[in-house]
Amino acid sequence: MRLRTTVTALILAVIAAAAAILLTRPAAAPAPVSAPSSAHPTPPLAPIRHSTEPHRPAPIPASGSGTFTIDASAGPLLGDAGRLRRFHVAVETTVADGLADFSRTIDETLGDRRSWIGDHEHRFQRVPGAAPADFTIYLATRETAYRLCRAGGVNIRVGGVPYTSCRRSGAVVINYDRWRLAVPDYTSAGTPLPVYRAYVINHEVGHELGHGHLPCPGAGRPAPVMQTQTLGLRGCLANPWPHPTTR
Repeated sequence: MRLRTTVTALILAVIAAAAAILLTRPAAAPAPVSAPSSAHPTPPLAPIRHSTEPHRPAPIPASGSGTFTIDASAGPLLGDAGRLRRFHVAVETTVADGLADFSRTIDETLGDRRSWIGDHEHRFQRVPGAAPADFTIYLATRETAYRLCRAGGVNIRVGGVPYTSCRRSGAVVINYDRWRLAVPDYTSAGTPLPVYRAYVINHEVGHELGHGHLPCPGAGRPAPVMQTQTLGLRGCLANPWPHPTTR
């Protein structure tokens, strides 16, 4: 009996010691949970590539329909004194430039104090097509411009190609090639295209007012607006205005 009691006590002691050892051991760190694998892993994003292709303006047609859209709106009165000349604005239906943009450029140019109104002897106003006008300002492809100018006795060809713009009786004809491209002496000097556009408007309207051509007054000086700047500056500086110092 005593032996059984002793064995039982010994077994209980061993169990207690084992339990104490288990309770004092540090818990094992949980195994990391791996993200579920995908059967089709997402590829890395490709880098964004910005196109280096330059903006390409609409092509310039050499010839057009020969028909024109005339601005049906009226423009502001330009100038504060002098004879009033009313004009129409017409764009050949083939050209890409809008009629509204062309009309606005005409108004802004002729309404500038450095233009012909600066001497207080001239006023201008764009009128609708149905209203009477003293002259019309046309924007035409080069072949149409050639026909319009030639009908008035003006040959605008250079090297066999219609190159310049012109004025004929009752009409100022702007060559669309020049309107879009200007001329070498302007572009090589980095002169902005709007400056040439102001020049060609003022030059041809100057003919409508009765002004003839003028030479370059000297190298490094501003070219007169009535100089044929389209054919070369001849040492002068580009100048689109009849009265460049008037403000």
